[in-house]
Amino acid sequence: MERQYIIDDMNLKESWRLFHIMAEFIEGFENLNDISPAITVFGSARCKKDDELYQRTYTLAKLLGKYGFNIITGGGGGVMEAANRGAKEAGVKSVGINIELPFEQKPNTYSNMKLSYHYFFVRKVMFLKYAMAYIVMPGGFGTLDEFFEAVTLIQTRKMRPFPVILVDSSYWKGLIEWMKEKMLADGKILKEDLDIFKIMDDPQEIADYVKKFVIL
Repeated sequence: MERQYIIDDMNLKESWRLFHIMAEFIEGFENLNDISPAITVFGSARCKKDDELYQRTYTLAKLLGKYGFNIITGGGGGVMEAANRGAKEAGVKSVGINIELPFEQKPNTYSNMKLSYHYFFVRKVMFLKYAMAYIVMPGGFGTLDEFFEAVTLIQTRKMRPFPVILVDSSYWKGLIEWMKEKMLADGKILKEDLDIFKIMDDPQEIADYVKKFVIL
């Protein structure tokens, strides 16, 4: 009986967890329903304000904002803060979709629309659902996770193609070479799979490319 009670208790907890997940989805759908056109920007939370990466992200987000694009980020510091800052100063919606973590991830002050999530997968749905392009700045595991999920969904035709841009060729060079020399050479991907994303450096060229691709 005690063992049965524990199993039933676990099932009850899981059922309540589903309501929490549904609530997070509903909150996102309601708050972001009119966010289009929007661009999602990813990158390291560990980037400092005096880093060149911070300034490049800020400049790019401000250019995109001037073209009429709202900006969505993970809501934290570093690259995310820079992107939200550029969007806010451009006068467009600056969205921060934060994740609850025991370290590092605190909401920045430049987002004028703040959401907070417990579940990573719900948060990633919001990034994808409302983005007309992905801008991927240098970052760590989280940035790679978000980049590869978008590429996978486009590759498998689970999502419409849209611009996925890796910014800073010097940072991403080794990864792309490995994709070509190992994944492509070993037949794990097709040559056209490498066309799903682009590598670019100049903020103005990136903004112009996105504007050309996305008809406002």
